[in-house]
Amino acid sequence: MCELRDAHMNTDQDPNLPRKYKRYDEVFQRQAVEHWMLSGKSARQVAGELGINVHTLLNWQKKFKALPAGQVSGTLEALQAENRRLQKELHRMTQQRDILKKTLGIISEPSEGGSRG
Repeated sequence: MCELRDAHMNTDQDPNLPRKYKRYDEVFQRQAVEHWMLSGKSARQVAGELGINVHTLLNWQKKFKALPAGQVSGTLEALQAENRRLQKELHRMTQQRDILKKTLGIISEPSEGGSRG
């Protein structure tokens, strides 16, 4: 990541030389935007993790928002798969919660014939 950050920083260069910017392929750009959207993190956090400028990430988001629906299907499919996974996990966790509630109810019932102090 440091190499990527260094590629964007032009601190020791002669001001007369043209700047060299790192070019990222479209796959990386899409994955970066998708990671940002699914992670729940801020654009600044994700950009920092990836070693890119936050404005670059925001520009990529605008770029892919403007595409026709067929070209964004990879992201849609990923969201649908994530949704299915989360629904399964929710179902499993609900079952576990119900089992724990029943177990707690059995344990907390006073026993018949038992004496309290």
